[in-house]
Amino acid sequence: MAENTPQQAQSIEAGDHQSYMKLALSLATQSPPKPTNYRVGAVVVEVATNAILATGYTLELPGNTHAEQCCFEKLAEKYGIPASRLGEVLPDEVALYTTVEPCSQRLSGNLPCVERIMAVGDKIKTVYVGVQEPDKFVSGNSSRQKLKNAGIAFVHVAGLEKDILEVATAGHEQSS
Repeated sequence: MAENTPQQAQSIEAGDHQSYMKLALSLATQSPPKPTNYRVGAVVVEVATNAILATGYTLELPGNTHAEQCCFEKLAEKYGIPASRLGEVLPDEVALYTTVEPCSQRLSGNLPCVERIMAVGDKIKTVYVGVQEPDKFVSGNSSRQKLKNAGIAFVHVAGLEKDILEVATAGHEQSS
């Protein structure tokens, strides 16, 4: 499966977290606006080579899919294995960039994104987040603590919060 990575990704310097977050934000804009979910973008990067392994955005794949889930499903398809076995084939140090904090609970009954991240095992070392998940659908997101308990760093990438929330909540009823 050919990965459609936006052209701008080719020029991102290693460790340029702001640019990777901007890439994730550009992906989020491809998600259809709906009142029942956030528009989120995600990027999976191999730290050693600075290679983008996968990108994803909310509802990119069939079903009620989240951005992180789309990344993992595309990687699983690429390697011909179930997503639950990605830890066996991914490089030793992977970073995940996501515009909105990974969900810790899914009202749809799907596996929460934080559980998907932890299922990859010790390959994902850091999750870079643009904003914390607003309390609109599920309050008290516990992803930060769960990731920390699993030995995965949770890093806030500051500076794009207004833009991320504007994209994430497109299609939501605006409170007056």
